[in-house]
Amino acid sequence: MDIKTASALRRLRLVSAPEAVSFLLLLVCSVLKRTTEFNAVPVMGWVHAVLFILYLVFWADAWNRAKWSLKTAALYFALSVVPTGGFFADRRLRREAEDAVDAAITARPGEEGTVNA
Repeated sequence: MDIKTASALRRLRLVSAPEAVSFLLLLVCSVLKRTTEFNAVPVMGWVHAVLFILYLVFWADAWNRAKWSLKTAALYFALSVVPTGGFFADRRLRREAEDAVDAAITARPGEEGTVNA
């Protein structure tokens, strides 16, 4: 895995959990708007919209660089529209990055601690 691919996956990971949190907060704000006088939906709507757009941009970049199959790319997209899906995306992306590092280390036998970049 080259450095640009690793960076693309890292960016997607970094935005996936905050996007999931903002989605959950937006749902809570929507319920509160309908049951109380509290209305934070406009603010949380903007926050979630910005994070969702960032997720989509980083998702497209990661798909392009990591050469994901259509099934994998669709899974990460689906996780972005499901509440708490960003947490699962973060976990899968972390595992994918760790597997890539392990593969790079084993690709160069006898040189422990080095990674092909």
